[in-house]
Amino acid sequence: MKIIQITDTHFVPPGQRLYELDPRSRLDACIADINTHHRDAALCVITGDLAHRGETDAYIALRECLARLEIPLQLMIGNHDHRERFCKVFPETVLDDNGFVQSSRDTEAGRLLFLDTAQHARHTGHYCAERRQWLHRALGGASDKAVHVFMHHPPFDTGLPSCDVLSIENADELRSDLSTCPQLRHIFFGHVHRPVSGSWRGISFTTLRATAHQTLLDFEIEEELYFSHEPPAYAVILLEVDQCTVHFHDYSDDSPRIATGA
Repeated sequence: MKIIQITDTHFVPPGQRLYELDPRSRLDACIADINTHHRDAALCVITGDLAHRGETDAYIALRECLARLEIPLQLMIGNHDHRERFCKVFPETVLDDNGFVQSSRDTEAGRLLFLDTAQHARHTGHYCAERRQWLHRALGGASDKAVHVFMHHPPFDTGLPSCDVLSIENADELRSDLSTCPQLRHIFFGHVHRPVSGSWRGISFTTLRATAHQTLLDFEIEEELYFSHEPPAYAVILLEVDQCTVHFHDYSDDSPRIATGA
């Protein structure tokens, strides 16, 4: 099963730029590349921070852009998003019983869970009691299926102080919930704007660069003073019941292709 992950599109209203970049043109190029090379993918997941300031006009522009994507789409929200405005522009989005942007999909490779870690008007994440109850049911209902979890905020530190200070406030509770699932295979997240992989309690995890701006690779500074224009990327996830492989693709790369016999 092939899944495409995109993250942190940070759309702004038409005519605006963000950190001297045009988020729309970068996502346009991303979608064109996916349509060319990955029309066989079962799903495209965008792991939050869809709009930089959560503006309705930005979500409308995002919807227009995503209309060209030729594979099924799963949208998630992050700390830059506004849940109510997002839901008005994307009314088909599946919500849980409490109105959070959470859902699950059962697939040939197991159960996929999409968590809502955003809290209103704050950049740190939070996973409240209502959301945790939904997660308990979703994990419990997985039976013996493999489980793969997608979220915006990572549920643990990544070693980058500027991101770790904006983590989930009650991450210990979320980690406790996740640790009850012996079938949990992999955690995918956004928020970090950098390629990072590792394992937590034997469970692998990955994140990747945004389609918008990137975070500096700085292991000392907590306050973000600068962003970079490093190339955007998307991930190609190959899921099987007993294996998860993640490839990262810098889709804007136009470096020369040299023939093997040259």
